[in-house]
Amino acid sequence: MRKAFVETLCDLARRDPRILLLTGDLGYLALEPFRDGFPGRFINAGVAEQNMVGVATGLAEAGFRPYVYSIAPFASLRPFEFIRNGPVAHRLPVRIVGMGMGFGYGHSGPTHYGLEDIGALRTLPALAIAIPADSQQAAAAIRATSGHPGPVYYSLGKDDLPVAGLNGRFELGKVQVLREGGDTVIVAMGSIVPEVAAAADRLAEAGIRPTVAVVSNFSPDPDEDLAQILRSFRTAFSVEAHTLSGGLGAFVAGVIACHGLACRLTMMGVRTSPDGTSGVQAERWRKHGLDCASIVRTVLDGLRR
Repeated sequence: MRKAFVETLCDLARRDPRILLLTGDLGYLALEPFRDGFPGRFINAGVAEQNMVGVATGLAEAGFRPYVYSIAPFASLRPFEFIRNGPVAHRLPVRIVGMGMGFGYGHSGPTHYGLEDIGALRTLPALAIAIPADSQQAAAAIRATSGHPGPVYYSLGKDDLPVAGLNGRFELGKVQVLREGGDTVIVAMGSIVPEVAAAADRLAEAGIRPTVAVVSNFSPDPDEDLAQILRSFRTAFSVEAHTLSGGLGAFVAGVIACHGLACRLTMMGVRTSPDGTSGVQAERWRKHGLDCASIVRTVLDGLRR
């Protein structure tokens, strides 16, 4: 989603001179269109993410709209306190871009995995969080939140393809339905959604037609929207390239419990700590049971039970 992010930000920057882009010495072969188009509004803060968020907080206080860019764990976990005490505490329009959610940088090893950002940042209610499913929804999310008065965190997949088929639908506090079916519901989040869509197509070939619901944002949480969907099903499955603690599965379980729904949930996500190995995103998904074939097996097994 890097290309979609940069193209959208450049378009917004042409209309709004307050927009700035700060990077933690990352984004080569990606951020050049903004750097070259707006050289006076591009800041390489170096490998100093905490300081970068502090600088962005001051710039936002001065009336600018700064976007802070880094790899997901470096954008969210390393400067967490600075996010909490800066743009969140003061309700400032700082936009934090975490690139390569999940295993987007799987080949770079566990230090680069973005498996905890949503769980950590959901503890900050004043921080809006957008988790687009594909490049089209990423562009829509950046546009939709450009005027948001408070801080926003974007958890973006690294790649611009494939697309999930949402045609850019995005709205804060809402769930987007990707497939409609009456047999069960699969709730998915982030750049793994196209894999879930492929699994839903395979299930349909086997005679199981699931609804696929996409949770693409938190704070405000789309709990009422999701509860309305879950009420129609006795079984539900959540899929996320994120730890189960604090992520999508925990959110879905909370919606089921708080609304008293008669719905059994099976959660698919990252259950174990990184073991020191690395691999491309598709290989990491297979390892953790999140690829298309594994999703199909888990859904079929869950329905049999």
